[in-house]
Amino acid sequence: MSDRPLDATTPLAQLWEHLTLARYAPTVIVRYVAFARLFLRYLEKQHVRLDEVEPAHVSKYLACKLRRYRQRHGRAAASMTRWRSSHTAGIHQLLRVVRGSWPVAPAARSPSEMYCAGLLAEFARWLHEQRGLADRSIGVMAAEARRLLSWYRDGAGAIDLGAMRIADLDAYVQSRCPALRRVSRKNVTQQLRCFLRFLHVTGRTARDLTVGVISPTLYACEAMPSLLESEQISAVIASTRQDQSAKGLRDYAILMLLANYGLRAGEIAQLRLDDVDWRADRFSVRHTKTGFQSVLPLLPAVGDALLDYLRRGRPVTDARELFVHAKAPYRPFSRGSSLYLLVRLRLEAAGVSPAGKRGPHTFRHARAVSLLRASATTKTIGDLLGHRSARSTGPYLKLATDDLRAVALEIPGQGVRA
Repeated sequence: MSDRPLDATTPLAQLWEHLTLARYAPTVIVRYVAFARLFLRYLEKQHVRLDEVEPAHVSKYLACKLRRYRQRHGRAAASMTRWRSSHTAGIHQLLRVVRGSWPVAPAARSPSEMYCAGLLAEFARWLHEQRGLADRSIGVMAAEARRLLSWYRDGAGAIDLGAMRIADLDAYVQSRCPALRRVSRKNVTQQLRCFLRFLHVTGRTARDLTVGVISPTLYACEAMPSLLESEQISAVIASTRQDQSAKGLRDYAILMLLANYGLRAGEIAQLRLDDVDWRADRFSVRHTKTGFQSVLPLLPAVGDALLDYLRRGRPVTDARELFVHAKAPYRPFSRGSSLYLLVRLRLEAAGVSPAGKRGPHTFRHARAVSLLRASATTKTIGDLLGHRSARSTGPYLKLATDDLRAVALEIPGQGVRA
């Protein structure tokens, strides 16, 4: 693997600059560029331009390298996953730099694929202009529509939406939902109905087929939330506090926010440096569900945890979000679900195994119950959690049955019957 100087105009030089700006470690940059150089030599021998590369070319290159590895060592790699990632990491970074994104969306190869691509693009515009949905919601809706269209095409790839029947939709839902929970099935049917309404409004179906798609009924408070006891929370906090690495300092600060304020994972992920007013000992939170903004007092223990992370754990990055990934590229968390694995691993490290789910929301439920036990009103609890109505707070309190029983009202005239 050569380390000769790079021509500033070559793709390898662009890759080097990109990795440097993203603050990858120097040893990682050298390794990525070296593997990218080998891939470029392969493409040159195959007479394939870099802007023409498809996933199949990468797969053929890896197959060629694997054959050579076996010839040289007389065996396969001890860990195929590790061997593959060591080769593809630099290649994928090179392709992202040169192509803008990787993997690229496959080009439509048939008239039906071109029709579906155009239809989905029109559906996305309709959702934005007529429904005012956010980009993430539009992506979810379009993904479900894409699944339906892919399923509905016949063996020859043809598609006739005008011939779609309710029986077809029943068959699709049966094939789509067997392994899904009821709440997920409801989401799928709602997304499906939205696409069917679009097809009818735009004249692609003569009938409004939404009446034939029935969503399962979800009952209020039917699912019991997970709950962490105060002793378990203390154990997780203490265990994480012992980890003084950059990642440990970050995770400790996140857990302190979860435990003391019951914030949603998405609200923590989108916290920015400017949201913390250190002089006034307070910080602002944008609630992900309601869109409202709250100003909360910055507790001393939480402030200390944040300062430790900012001073000794947070890498140098241009990102304005408070929390970023611990490895290069130092990007902020893309969404709240990115914190799920972080929390689950910290629970396991502390030997805490709550019943049910083990993500950030368990801290939110626990905070609500702890406030109830401290005689806080439902309104106060709802305000801290960022709820707009008391009905939203109810599910967070239903596990505290003993506490709720203590404030239950007696019904006059109802004695105990033998």
